[in-house]
Amino acid sequence: MSTSPDVAAIAKGYTFDTPAIELGVLVDGNPVPDAKVRISLSMLNRHGLVAGATGTGKTKTLQLMAEQIARAGVPVFAADIKGDLSGLALAGKSSDKLLARTAAIGQDWQPHGCPVEFYALGGQGTGVPLRATISSFGPILLSKVLGLNETQESTLGLVFHFCDTQGLPLLDLEDLRSVLAYLTSEEGKADLKNLGGVSSATAGVILRSLVTLQTQGGEEFFGEPEFDSRDLLRTTPDGQGVISLLELPNLNDRPAIFSTFLMWLLADLFHDLPEVGDVDKPKLVFFFDEAHLLFADASKAFLQAIAQTVRLIRSKGVGIFFVTQTPKDVPEDVLAQLGSRVQHQLRAHTPNDAKALKATVATYPNSGYDLAEVLQSLGIGEAIVTVLNPNGAPTPVAWTRMRAPEASMDPMDAQMMAGGVAQSGMMGKYGQAVNRDSAYEMLTRKLQQGSAAAAAEAQRAEQEKAAAAEAKQREKDAAAQSRGTSSRQVPKSAVEKVLSSPTFWNKVITVGGQIARGMMGTGRKR
Repeated sequence: MSTSPDVAAIAKGYTFDTPAIELGVLVDGNPVPDAKVRISLSMLNRHGLVAGATGTGKTKTLQLMAEQIARAGVPVFAADIKGDLSGLALAGKSSDKLLARTAAIGQDWQPHGCPVEFYALGGQGTGVPLRATISSFGPILLSKVLGLNETQESTLGLVFHFCDTQGLPLLDLEDLRSVLAYLTSEEGKADLKNLGGVSSATAGVILRSLVTLQTQGGEEFFGEPEFDSRDLLRTTPDGQGVISLLELPNLNDRPAIFSTFLMWLLADLFHDLPEVGDVDKPKLVFFFDEAHLLFADASKAFLQAIAQTVRLIRSKGVGIFFVTQTPKDVPEDVLAQLGSRVQHQLRAHTPNDAKALKATVATYPNSGYDLAEVLQSLGIGEAIVTVLNPNGAPTPVAWTRMRAPEASMDPMDAQMMAGGVAQSGMMGKYGQAVNRDSAYEMLTRKLQQGSAAAAAEAQRAEQEKAAAAEAKQREKDAAAQSRGTSSRQVPKSAVEKVLSSPTFWNKVITVGGQIARGMMGTGRKR
């Protein structure tokens, strides 16, 4: 393999007077202790990339950078993917192997712990719960979590707009689910139509995605009290930066939530922090581990949001380091903004590996190294480095033997960690979930009021119908009574009864006949 013939020129490229952190020393066959490879604190907000195959030392590089940055008075945030970083809070333990390595690079290794605050996403794990409201998360980030396509993402944006105009706070998943359920119901059909461009079918797909996320436990990540990202910018009374570690248990079950929540933290910082321009040291350095999860299956709008945040947040004094396997995991628009590169060993066992190796080599400035060969030959804890010098120009590409972390490289005991979290002041601020009045409660009341009004209206209509039927029946009865009275005969008097009697008239005829015969002389002879 070939190495640069000008070791002195490389060493000179990393020699500057500004405060800096040390990554390691130059390798020229053997380590060169006097040729230190460093990054100026003033260039940390120009962002960077730490890459390499699994097991090549990326996590240890993250740890040694984090502890030095914190000691320089700069707060640090990192996601503890494997639980390996909790030892940052404890002083490291020496060993013959460790001391032999540090002696070879001229490192005066001293055990040293760091101030650490432990967080857990949604309270799942050991740490202060981190939550965000649905409203502040926004439709673009939430669409990434839900796996929505661009049409569905646009629809979700209109739903958020509807909630804003109607004064419906979206705090947790139940709020958004109730809004979508309302819009797809008979009661909300008119409101859905007025939104424009929103089909009930698309709204139904989003609703089902929300229900799925809820069944997976996703509702624990959303709600109040919402985390104030400015709490990441804390320092100790003695001037050290606090390292905030986010524990992520069951990452494989919810990779989209993890990566998108970290992106929300960055967006929230960008929104809240003032412009500071170029600074002697950053306000915060943010390590984005497993960065490929952030970009996987991301929509165009989401990728644009990331690129814009990375480009602009530098002026807020925040530096971002993406940690992943190859530069290919990071979109070009983002990769172009990463001024520092720490590339650990790459392997080329497959055609895809060879393609990734070629792409990685192409991202480095010209050097005297055969990078395609060197990158496959690096030992564990070695890397190819180039950063920006204090003037903003790239430093020479340097084959580097990395420093050893001075904090513990072993995870903290779980019981010790839990005890520290329980005593944290942040637990008092964020430990207890709050469920205040929001869209779910408001829509529930609205639907209940609507149901009550509809029931009252139905009862009133039924009463009016019954009253009308009763009035009609009374009129009918009165008419029938009137007809019966006019056709009934008046009872006969006693005289009328006598006069109408046939017996009476038979007698009258008989007596009258006798009188007539007597007067006419026609009486019967005796």
